[in-house]
Amino acid sequence: MKKRIVTKNRIYTIAIIVICLTLTACGGGSSTAASSDSGGGGSENSGGGTFESEYHDAEFHEDSAEGAGEVQVDLSCVADGYFGVVAKSDSRLKLQVIKGDETYTYDIEQGTEQIFPLQCGDGTYTIKVMKNVSGTSYYELYVTSADVKLDDPLDPYLRPNAYADYSEDSDCVKKAAKMAAESNSESDFVDKVYQYICDKVKYDYEEAKTVESGYVPDPDEVIETGKGICFDYASLAASMLRSQGIPTKIIFGYVAPNNLYHAWNMFYTEEKGWTTVEFSVDPGDWSRVDLTFSANGQNADFIGDGSNYQDVYQY
Repeated sequence: MKKRIVTKNRIYTIAIIVICLTLTACGGGSSTAASSDSGGGGSENSGGGTFESEYHDAEFHEDSAEGAGEVQVDLSCVADGYFGVVAKSDSRLKLQVIKGDETYTYDIEQGTEQIFPLQCGDGTYTIKVMKNVSGTSYYELYVTSADVKLDDPLDPYLRPNAYADYSEDSDCVKKAAKMAAESNSESDFVDKVYQYICDKVKYDYEEAKTVESGYVPDPDEVIETGKGICFDYASLAASMLRSQGIPTKIIFGYVAPNNLYHAWNMFYTEEKGWTTVEFSVDPGDWSRVDLTFSANGQNADFIGDGSNYQDVYQY
């Protein structure tokens, strides 16, 4: 049962979380290949691999959308782990997704159909579209709720969304599809993507100095320019892996020992037998791969066994 409630008079103050993309956390050094030990197939294929990839789409369905005024919310695919929003206003818009004690806040791109994940598992979600009044004060343009029961708990991490924005026509997807076609296993494919990003993308110190709150990567642009910050690395990796059926999270959180705010990835595989940057892949478990540290030659001892990472947000 989906409940929709329109309110116009509540005023909220939203704490805008600034993603501090610290140079120490995200960069430094020349590219080096990650150490890996592939099992179930080598990574030297020239084609004809046996890995079977699968593309999972996410779409805004206008016919299913409901809302008020210039706000439309499509909840027709919540069982697949996502929903869609399109909204316009004469001032800045934000989206809040709330489940229990967890709240995710996004900027809304005016007049653009956008996809957002339902990454907090089964249960009731409240979705609010908020209009800026002044400073950090917002009021509700529209609020709705949805009772979510996911078809598969991995679904939110298999599809494009606002933070991993791609389509079947994206350059990053075409490159990933070519790698998948040459891969003999999930591990082999992930290894190829990982090595590609390590070789292709360099840390962008200038962008790190000027990036503003609300920045969202364009994975194809990262490939075109060959540079990026930690969010760019994580978004590109998620886009390439998800597009071929590898569930992948974009994580924001803190990294010890200096408590630096950072973005990285987690990917899921049922395969066993290979290790990358000291993060072991076990059957049916998540494995962390930090592409920024690896691509920029950071000491693997700093990354350790994953205990240095404190997750805050997952996308």
